[in-house]
Amino acid sequence: MIVDNYVTGSPRNIEHLRDNPAVTVIEQDCCEPMVIDGPVDFVAHFASPASPDDFKRIPFDVLRVGSHGTENCLELCVEKGAKFIFASTSEVYGDPAISPQPESYWGNVNPIGPRSVYDEAKRYGEAVTMAYHRFKSVDTRIIRFFNTYGPRMRLDDGRVVPNFVSQALRGEALTVYGNGKNTRSFGYYADAIDCVYRLMMSDVHEPVNIGSQEERTILEFAKAVLRATGSFSAVVHLDAAVDDPKQRRPDTTRAKELLGWSPTTSLDDGLVKTIEYFRQIV
Repeated sequence: MIVDNYVTGSPRNIEHLRDNPAVTVIEQDCCEPMVIDGPVDFVAHFASPASPDDFKRIPFDVLRVGSHGTENCLELCVEKGAKFIFASTSEVYGDPAISPQPESYWGNVNPIGPRSVYDEAKRYGEAVTMAYHRFKSVDTRIIRFFNTYGPRMRLDDGRVVPNFVSQALRGEALTVYGNGKNTRSFGYYADAIDCVYRLMMSDVHEPVNIGSQEERTILEFAKAVLRATGSFSAVVHLDAAVDDPKQRRPDTTRAKELLGWSPTTSLDDGLVKTIEYFRQIV
């Protein structure tokens, strides 16, 4: 069963599932109480706008889905006796003072900055997930995504992968915020799904990082996109974004040791598959 209100998604993304008798699609906001008939085995709460553009465009939606939406999903688990997994983010670490970031790191977060609606919504989501685990006996999991990318991302998403790819395919200049020395670790969605499934099937209740160890500067990533698209677009620099993390690299020791997981898709290979999708919609 898929529940979505398409605030940032599109029905087109699940069109290939429409004729699957095992899949039911409900158009609804998870911030509203959910009434689901029949048994529920597992609830995966992956709803949330995740782009800095969305933080400015729909800030209250971001806050609500991390708070009310998470609580509603957890209440459904209480009602149905279901297991639960919460999609968290590397943003809970803020602008980290250490690298790579292990799950034990508490972060360096500005609670009132322009990114705080997302950072704090996810931090609250983790807190309420653990509260339901400790005090209401819900069988929970938390996964922290680091810059996951792949096909079916929004063209106007505002994050660096769709920005650079769409700009390169259109022959436009790639826009880099700041000096381009900030780093990210881009993880391909198929690897992420593999880790999610392993975590769902495990008994691990503490947060688990998921991401790539291929740490690249934004400028290095821009060059990788230009190579993969064959574009001759220029690279231009704009003012740095406020509170933009200078470094992102997950410590994935926990995922490797407890789940037997390691990513298998290189950035170059993942970009080729992602670009194939974007060529169809640009």
